[in-house]
Amino acid sequence: MRAVIQRVSEASVTVDGVVTGRIGQGLMVLLGIEDADSQEDTQWLSSKIVNLRIFNDDAGVMNVSVKDMHADILLVSQFTLHASTKKGNRPSYIRASKPDVAIPLYEKMIAQLEQDLGTTIQRGIFGADMKVALVNDGPVTIIIDTHQRE
Repeated sequence: MRAVIQRVSEASVTVDGVVTGRIGQGLMVLLGIEDADSQEDTQWLSSKIVNLRIFNDDAGVMNVSVKDMHADILLVSQFTLHASTKKGNRPSYIRASKPDVAIPLYEKMIAQLEQDLGTTIQRGIFGADMKVALVNDGPVTIIIDTHQRE
């Protein structure tokens, strides 16, 4: 799994003119799933996301997690995170899982994030043409790949 995590002051997802998810201060998470991903990846990544200390404490130091703040998460599936640009100028998405593999893992990630965060998370609609709006706070953007745990 590959996640792009952005600290936001607000974010929303709209599908066909209808807002499907909206948060104030919190984390906007774009999630890409590949066939090599597993339930273990969802558990590890979810824990990493909810405990990532990227919000400022009273001293202005990034030392507070989304969980500590009781802030929100907006999760959006994004297969293009697994784009390969190795050959030519047209990206290949061969590493991105097809819906029959990706949807169950996406749903497991939703459940795992909700369990780890202790509240319902907001989300987009898997496979839909989504319009994402956000105000990146900082800006703070972190990329995590479960197969390259650094």
